Amino acid sequence: MHGTALSGWLLVAVCAATGAYCVLRLRSDCPRARSSAGGEALMGFGMAAMAVPAAFATPPPWIFAGYAAVFGAAALRAGWLVHARGAGGGHHLHHAVGSLAMVYMALAMSAPGGHTAHEGHTGPAGGVPLLTGVLLVYYVGYVLTTGMRLLPAAGPPGDGAAPGWGARPELTLACRLSMGIGMLAMLLAL
Repeated sequence: MHGTALSGWLLVAVCAATGAYCVLRLRSDCPRARSSAGGEALMGFGMAAMAVPAAFATPPPWIFAGYAAVFGAAALRAGWLVHARGAGGGHHLHHAVGSLAMVYMALAMSAPGGHTAHEGHTGPAGGVPLLTGVLLVYYVGYVLTTGMRLLPAAGPPGDGAAPGWGARPELTLACRLSMGIGMLAMLLAL
């Protein structure tokens, strides 16, 4: 990824913290909280690993094939869950898109020229590649809609019983929002 070392390390920290919270959600009593936590943990830790600034550690050439294989498998699993759950698999569709975006970034980073792998598939004016642009539009929409869901809703107060730590919807949304913003940052730095 391009960019300053500070922004790279901040992205690593946010993505790793998000991945760690998602691992904790795997132990929740709420089945709904556990259903997507594994995929989100993988995404958080994978984004953290891919965002490590190149000035700190030059990754071996084979690592990008490893990223592509892991996230390709995650995309297949998410696609299977979308198919198996039908209309109830909406968030798994997002996981499939995110995993495929990670495959795309891994392949782009592995191309000759290192992290500047957009040669040969840029847009008509030599700008942003079409697939990168489509993913940017998708993630801007995702970040905006997820951010809107975090806004407090007016309504009658509940019974006062707070859900367990793994089933806090606002924390889950905040993690998803941070990963969406992280994905935007990674796509912009590609």
